[in-house]
Amino acid sequence: MNLYRMARERAAAGRPVKVGLIGAGKFGAMFLNQVPSMPGVEVTMVADLDPERARVTCQKLGWEPHRMGRTRFVDSGSVLCADPEVEVVVEATGAPAAGIAHARAAIDAGKHIVMVTVEADVLAGPVLAEAARAKGVVYSLAYGDQPALTCELVDWARASGFTVIAAGKGTKYLPAYHEVTPDGVWEHYGLTAEEAQRAGMNPQMFNSFLDGTKSAIEMAAIANATGLDVPSDGLGFPPCGVDDLPHVLRGRAAGGALEREGMVEVVSCLERDGRPVFRDLRWGVYVVVKAPNAYARACFREYGLKTDASGWYAAMYKPYHLIGLELGISVLSAALRGEPTGQPQAWRGDVVAVAKRGLRAGEMLDGEGGYTVWGKLVPAARSLAEGALPIGLAHRVKLQRDIAPGEMIRWADVTLPKSEALAARREMEQRFGLRADREPAIMAS
Repeated sequence: MNLYRMARERAAAGRPVKVGLIGAGKFGAMFLNQVPSMPGVEVTMVADLDPERARVTCQKLGWEPHRMGRTRFVDSGSVLCADPEVEVVVEATGAPAAGIAHARAAIDAGKHIVMVTVEADVLAGPVLAEAARAKGVVYSLAYGDQPALTCELVDWARASGFTVIAAGKGTKYLPAYHEVTPDGVWEHYGLTAEEAQRAGMNPQMFNSFLDGTKSAIEMAAIANATGLDVPSDGLGFPPCGVDDLPHVLRGRAAGGALEREGMVEVVSCLERDGRPVFRDLRWGVYVVVKAPNAYARACFREYGLKTDASGWYAAMYKPYHLIGLELGISVLSAALRGEPTGQPQAWRGDVVAVAKRGLRAGEMLDGEGGYTVWGKLVPAARSLAEGALPIGLAHRVKLQRDIAPGEMIRWADVTLPKSEALAARREMEQRFGLRADREPAIMAS
């Protein structure tokens, strides 16, 4: 609760937190929009594949000439990571391989790294976080994105003495969405292709939000950061409004939809027949907790919390998230407090590639939100045991055999070239694989 004061002190001392942003897309632009009104924060460099586009974005956002003059626009994330002025690197490319490379470069250069690219975090986050701790810098999930906001709720619950039963977010989901491709994505958002293009919205990225991949990735990030378990065979996406969270998101033994207590799950804002859920949580995050004793249970009732019929289970939630508009919280927390806003501690969940349709040998996979595969959340131990191909490596790789619709793709089904991302993933499997199989869920405070 002191970040604003601390930031103002840095500004008054003439030592603003100097930030380098890699990737000036939608998320990055939202952060850049806030910078002029954030005391104690200065973006000294922006790296983008199209530096002129990034410069124009800043101008459209109303950056004044003196601010533009203090910011360098480059086409190389590695150049940004090496710049001695930059104190905090924000990685917002959305590309897992690039995210891992930039995180490595930032950490090696002794800089804090805020990882907006959750795909990179799920592919190798525990290894990156470990490297950052060894170097004495912060590796952090991005505040404003749903994983960090959910981690905050989980931490609040545990620090307050509650048992965490479930945590996650809301989204728009129907089973048929797993097969949607970028060609048909905008109709589900109520947009035309032209409107989406004018807003700078990438169809493949936004399709990953719709087809279940992004939900799986974000829940894996939460599980890895909090120690919560993941479903054994993918997210269930139960339809659920905020009033029903404590009823639906209990373990099956207590009458709920979860395999057991202490899990991540995503709730849908649509009933399975397409009707809207009453008081949905489409844009928000939640945590379901259990009272430690009868006194706390009575307090739930006295203070108006929504509970299940027993009164033991209650929910807290945040109805919205503002992604890049809130990112400054992570930047300031890393630079001023030396603390992450969420960080992977173990490898509990993985997101594996599943065929959207029948695929033929010789076809190229096209990654998150594309035409060929979607990402399914499974326990890391299962992914490791079955040799499943992580969605973060299912980019521009060729299939070696035919794959049936809905079939999980395995390492043996593709030929992967050597890369830094592949090496980081294999390192994570070696260093954290045993723990993924044996660590229990962290359910209590």
